[in-house]
Amino acid sequence: MHTVTGTDLNEAARLLRAGETVAIPTETVYGLAANALDPASVLKIFKTKKRPEFDPLIVHIPSPEAVSLYADEFPEQARKLAEHFWPGPLTLILKKKSIIPDLVTSGLDTVGLRVPRHELTLELLRSLDFPLAAPSANPFGYVSPTTAAHVHDQFAGKIPYILDGGPCGVGIESTIVGFEDGACTVYRLGGLSIEAIEQVGGKVKVNVHVSSNPRAPGMLKSHYAPKIPLKFGNIQDLLKEYGNLNCGILCLNRNFEIKSHIHTVIELSPEGNLDEAARNVFAAMRSLEQSGVDVILADTFPESGLGIAINDRLRRAMA
Repeated sequence: MHTVTGTDLNEAARLLRAGETVAIPTETVYGLAANALDPASVLKIFKTKKRPEFDPLIVHIPSPEAVSLYADEFPEQARKLAEHFWPGPLTLILKKKSIIPDLVTSGLDTVGLRVPRHELTLELLRSLDFPLAAPSANPFGYVSPTTAAHVHDQFAGKIPYILDGGPCGVGIESTIVGFEDGACTVYRLGGLSIEAIEQVGGKVKVNVHVSSNPRAPGMLKSHYAPKIPLKFGNIQDLLKEYGNLNCGILCLNRNFEIKSHIHTVIELSPEGNLDEAARNVFAAMRSLEQSGVDVILADTFPESGLGIAINDRLRRAMA
């Protein structure tokens, strides 16, 4: 199969209508998309990604109005969050209608819905009469892609088309929110901070514990992993243990001393901006993975804002 990268919305739509998978840009990461209402098309996502079928997929829709087509309920709490954060990096877990195949939700009676904040993909969604299931466009367990080139590196010859929408503006997956006994619950930390959600919806519970049958996408412990070992913790302690190796060091900014000249250091944000760090984290992991280092040493990030989500990703990468 020849993989084409371009900006032809008509071609992307034609392929999706024909049951193919197409890589699409969003503000979070690139997604591997297929017709969410067609199990045969959705199965191609799992086969291409080599993704366990018990990990649910997020369904992308063009507007909040489309929720009524795919969810039985749209609680007031969820509606309020959608009004504030859609389009944006927020996925809402809602009771699904039967039109959504069980393959998409891994047999759960809920579905994750999102309106992405990317005009090219919104235009594509508006041109289709079905929503798009779209997990990150990378082989299962590998670093998530934030440019069309990243997708091409991993899927060339495996998918027909990559819709190129430029670099992702957020660079980390969406925050997933559900509702348990009337309480707003965060199932996956991501590109929308808990603080921002609480300003709109009040106090939230955080339930990101992993299991073999996750309630929401991205809850598997080893979901995000580079091909070489990654160690996560206090960078000074890690250097004491692994400093004799050729290390790739991943940090917010270089506020520590490095004695060895052989180490490769990537600062995700020299200014200490966590939003910038979130945009850069997957690309940095990919760069270190390909740099020839023996091990990646990832420093802990501040446990606030998107720093919480970055730490969550790095813990999963270490697993």
